Amino acid sequence: MEAIKVLFFVLVFPGFLFQFLFAATLEWVDRKLYARMQNRVGPLYTGQSGFLQPIADLVKLFAKEDLTPAAADKFMFNILPLISLAAVCASGLLVPLWVIWHPTDIPGHLAAFTSFPGDIIVDAYLLAIPSFALFLAGWFSSSPFSLIGASRVLTQMFAYEVPFFLALLTPAVIAGSWQIVNIMAFPWWEGGVLQVALRAIGQTVAFGVAVTCLQAKLERVPFDIPEAETEVVAGPLTEYSGKKYGIFRLQKNILMYTGAALVAAVFMPSFPLDKWMNPGIAAVIAGIWLLIKTIFVVSILSLIRASFGRIRIDQIVVFSWKYLAPLSLVQFLVVLILKAAQGGVVTP
Repeated sequence: MEAIKVLFFVLVFPGFLFQFLFAATLEWVDRKLYARMQNRVGPLYTGQSGFLQPIADLVKLFAKEDLTPAAADKFMFNILPLISLAAVCASGLLVPLWVIWHPTDIPGHLAAFTSFPGDIIVDAYLLAIPSFALFLAGWFSSSPFSLIGASRVLTQMFAYEVPFFLALLTPAVIAGSWQIVNIMAFPWWEGGVLQVALRAIGQTVAFGVAVTCLQAKLERVPFDIPEAETEVVAGPLTEYSGKKYGIFRLQKNILMYTGAALVAAVFMPSFPLDKWMNPGIAAVIAGIWLLIKTIFVVSILSLIRASFGRIRIDQIVVFSWKYLAPLSLVQFLVVLILKAAQGGVVTP
């Protein structure tokens, strides 16, 4: 029975099946918002208002011919899409969507099934794997376009990973824990006016940095230079087709869900839960509230996508190291100083 529970958790909810369906929903929301902002309609015919279009696109890709270039490293070329998909799915399991009530915890505290001390560090690491896998995919494709795209992926990765990681650690330091559920359960609005104001400022700055870096991690406009179709066709994925390209496409959708859900979980207030609330109702409310926050973060990503044009790879690096990294470092040091002044420590 325990093995069946684990399989259900990994494969159905909140595992792969749920992540696939909700990621497809987020892609539909993103495409609809992006189209509206450009005075277009967006997906329309497949399903109600084009709701099933993302799934139809994946089905079409999986039905196409799957080719492997003769000059490519066949093993790496075939295994990297699966590694990338496995990393984002594992990351999604660490986001506290499905939660279990622990009566011995502090009032209103819900613990995720996979929650453990330091899970925010592991989640950030898992979210970095797809970018590195994308670089290797381009590298082992042995195509000039793929190699150029792969070099851009790695260059851009070095630019945004550090500020993204520092931004995620800000709420961890404020909450005094490296565990996501503890960060979510932290009473952000308790304390003096000055203390609450400083928390809000630190959270707002870190949230802005995290969302900007997430946009770069997803390689969306204005940070889509690694796969700029007008320059390098599809960048590192130029030689991919059929099922393998579909897996990369699915991985990108799930990455948008897991990245947005993680940002929403640690930066935005959790739904207030009464300690006498029914555990099942509390778990459902907490999960729905997180999904609503995730859609809000995706909406911000869509707004950024519609508001800017593509920038060059050197501009991405300069912007990250001249503005994002110093900003994230300064706000992180300020939070550390304030935490130390209050006599607080950061514990797992």
